[in-house]
Amino acid sequence: MKVIGLTGNIASGKSSVSKILKGLGAYIIDADIVAREVTKKGEVAWMRIKEHFGKQYIAVDGEIDRKRLGELVFSSPGALGELNAIVHPIIVKRINDKLKRLKEEDIYEVVVIDAALLIETGCHDIVDEIWVVTLPKDMQIDRLIKRDRLTKKQATDRIESQMPQSEKIKLADRVIDNSKELSHTKEQVYCIWNEIMH
Repeated sequence: MKVIGLTGNIASGKSSVSKILKGLGAYIIDADIVAREVTKKGEVAWMRIKEHFGKQYIAVDGEIDRKRLGELVFSSPGALGELNAIVHPIIVKRINDKLKRLKEEDIYEVVVIDAALLIETGCHDIVDEIWVVTLPKDMQIDRLIKRDRLTKKQATDRIESQMPQSEKIKLADRVIDNSKELSHTKEQVYCIWNEIMH
């Protein structure tokens, strides 16, 4: 079983690449979904977030108020570091557990860990290859403003809170340029897929 670490900064189009890979038969472990699972009401990460940041970050329904917490952590590097210290080890353990189970089941030839913070959390140590999806910063900002209805400052803060794209590229085994139309992205993914499957 080949394990691919798929990463790229916010709004780079990583999810589009993930969908293409799923269509080709890869099993996807989506770190965002894992993060939502481990921060659900009553889970360990949820309790630690509530204890550390306070009840004001818990919404009426008892779940974490993601919008409010997002505003705090993306405007304060210290708070972001504190949140990551709570959540990341739990996410990494859950991903490792899923990988172990998939290896035992031995159904899939390729498993993709789709994670924006693949390198930052140390998950790149458990993959066979690192694939980085890239996009020029101005396009990233535009997409983020449209997608999440953010101001330019909010979009820039979110991009700058992440490891620079150039640093990720240095560690990449494959780089996928997502600055053109989807067909161009697909072509690159198909080409890499054929290489790894033969």
